[in-house]
Amino acid sequence: MAKFEIDTTKVSLLEVTADNDGQRVDNFLLSVLGRVPKAMVYRIIRKGEVRINKGRVKADSRVSTGDLVRIPPVRLPQEQAVGHASAELLAGLKKAIVYEDDALIAINKPHGLAVHGGSGVNLGLIEALRQLYPDHSFLELVHRLDRDTSGIILVARKRSALVALQKMLVNKVGIRKRYLALVHGHWPQAVTEVKAPLKKSERQSGERIMLVDAEGKTCHTRYRLLSSGPHYSLLEAEPVTGRTHQIRVHCQFQGYAIAGDEKYRDRAQVAIDQQHGIRRLFLHALRLEFRHPLSGESLSLTAPPNADFERLLIKEGCNYGF
Repeated sequence: MAKFEIDTTKVSLLEVTADNDGQRVDNFLLSVLGRVPKAMVYRIIRKGEVRINKGRVKADSRVSTGDLVRIPPVRLPQEQAVGHASAELLAGLKKAIVYEDDALIAINKPHGLAVHGGSGVNLGLIEALRQLYPDHSFLELVHRLDRDTSGIILVARKRSALVALQKMLVNKVGIRKRYLALVHGHWPQAVTEVKAPLKKSERQSGERIMLVDAEGKTCHTRYRLLSSGPHYSLLEAEPVTGRTHQIRVHCQFQGYAIAGDEKYRDRAQVAIDQQHGIRRLFLHALRLEFRHPLSGESLSLTAPPNADFERLLIKEGCNYGF
């Protein structure tokens, strides 16, 4: 992403670079203005205060290389300073790269690392990668993983790669994601898919969760039983749709919550996890299969879980050859 330095208290005129060519104007503004609320971005567009080459625009208008974008003065909320990645974290991320070329990076994200900063988190994967590659003008997440989920994630080094890969994800064509999930109980081998609509909800505490609800959005996950032990089962899960927490909620909906899931376990499952020394979410993004967005080459990338994950599987009789 091209880096723009602007004074938000004054009118700014920005020239679009090749890194932002073809980007929607609302997304361009969000990237330029940092953590400005989306409502403010859409308000200044709607009021005609944002102009491209002196002409009014809509939120879905596209910017092109060389365009001059007028941005009015805006009052931004106080931004949280980006944290400094330790040498240990940067070295670990460098070792975790499973594929790298001029267009993209595939990295085995560790458990506990958010993919980006915000909401009290001042350093995420993307901020750390930008510190690891300070000379790269464009580094953007292609998709997301929950903070507590480990495994393979794609980062684009070119806008053309980002757009192509995100189009694959939206259209559900040309890209497959597969996860390992350790779940409570004995998952029935006959259950090979779950189709249950999901809807966002909020607990009394304010915690945001997803619930199976007839009025929710269509959601589909495929499952394959890999092995079972006395207390847990190991599954391969393939999300056909891309809803928030869908693997986790579909497992819970079937009655087999994922081990270590702080949001979706019941009290009995919490107690079992404590007895077995489980202190993390046992969900891991294992494999990505897709066509390279620029070369068209078929890629199959695997990111094995870490040693602690594998040791727990062996201990619970759910080992599986990686």
